[in-house]
Amino acid sequence: MTALQLSQWQFGITTVYHFLFVPITLGTVWLVAGFQTAWYRTGKVKYLQLTKFFGKLFLINFAMGVVTGIVQEFQFGMNWSEYSRFVGDVFGAPLAMEGLLAFFLESTFLGLWIFGWDRLPKRLHLATIWLAAAGTAFSAYFILAANAFMQHPVGFTYDESLQRAVLTDIFAVLFQNTAWIAFLHTLAASFLVAGALLAGISGWMLFKNRQVDVFRSSAKLGAWVILISAVVVSVSGDMDMKIMVQQQPMKVAAAEALYSTQENAPFSILSVGDVSGDSATAIMEVPGLLSFLATGTWDGPDSTVQGIDDLQAEYQATYGPGDYIPYVPITYWGFRLMIGLGMIAALYALWALFAMRGGRVPRSRFFAVASTWILFFPLFGISFGWIFTEMGRQPWIVFGQQLVSEGGSPLLSTTEVWLSMIGFTLLYAVLAILEVALMLKYIKAGAPEPQDVVTDPYGDAQKDDDKQLYFAY
Repeated sequence: MTALQLSQWQFGITTVYHFLFVPITLGTVWLVAGFQTAWYRTGKVKYLQLTKFFGKLFLINFAMGVVTGIVQEFQFGMNWSEYSRFVGDVFGAPLAMEGLLAFFLESTFLGLWIFGWDRLPKRLHLATIWLAAAGTAFSAYFILAANAFMQHPVGFTYDESLQRAVLTDIFAVLFQNTAWIAFLHTLAASFLVAGALLAGISGWMLFKNRQVDVFRSSAKLGAWVILISAVVVSVSGDMDMKIMVQQQPMKVAAAEALYSTQENAPFSILSVGDVSGDSATAIMEVPGLLSFLATGTWDGPDSTVQGIDDLQAEYQATYGPGDYIPYVPITYWGFRLMIGLGMIAALYALWALFAMRGGRVPRSRFFAVASTWILFFPLFGISFGWIFTEMGRQPWIVFGQQLVSEGGSPLLSTTEVWLSMIGFTLLYAVLAILEVALMLKYIKAGAPEPQDVVTDPYGDAQKDDDKQLYFAY
């Protein structure tokens, strides 16, 4: 393998690993803020228990996300120097805003929330977690705006003398439809992940008959969050698909392994054979569904979806000789796994709400097993969606402007990439062990008992043991 290919693998591995923590953090912080608000408004101790319990899990993942995200920044300079030189003037602007504005906002107020339980007025302390949540959303938006430029470059001109892109309109970069629809879709998917975290852990606690009154509330909330998020994910995903067919039609064609341009283009639920050629056979197919997803029309000339072969010829005429087809099996199956795993989570949520109707508490072993696994389904689903988004853009690193083959660091050797990749792998293995150990430790411990929770964490009558609770974060 060449240094460029190894760099692609390294960036892909580190990105997917980092992204495991992002949706958990992005979605769970809002639910923790909601629990604390419910406690503030009602005074019910169970909401404070849930704030403390899920707050710990959120902070573990936040810390992991920060640590693993730093690696991404270094790789731009180490492995992708030509890309950084070419788009640094444009790509660096939203990333700088993320670091200087959003990250400082979330980290500052998160620190105040962690250490402010017995130091800040009750209302002010509540405001800190909401501001931290807003910071995570801003952070996600700026990063997605930078990525949207790679998908659909706008707001720049190409400087022939410098041979790089020069920023001309930061507002076009930040507020193009590719950016804000991707943000809506990602945020909704993150809530889906967070809802599954709540429902899954709470369902297991109900099976174990532990703190039933506390975790029944979070189990129901988690199920409702999954359902509502699934609707928003579906709507925003439909919007994203219709924009994608205008900006990156090859990605849409690869998502269906559609090689010939068609009206009334079908959508295959499952296929057998090699989807990277003509040998694949659809075994479950919905006529016209791809046309509807891509164009909003089921049949007729307006429903036409361009095929891979025609797009390849069009791209060669526009950009010159080359292979402009992404690796179809990954885009095809990644697209289906993204949708399918999210749908399974939504079905689980319907079942969980039915099982908890009328004050019932589900305690079957099957429910416990399903609750355990449901933690992973939307998390893997959003990861496959991200893989589809990035792999479907290949072979472009910036669509229509720079190929992946042109973005690497020219002096980088395979030995250097192998050493860094092995080092990252070992480091991430250690971090994974720590993550799992910490998560399991605090999940097994359960929510703090009422007598151990700081009933009035803003008063002067706290016990010393109570004051130490915030250090557990």
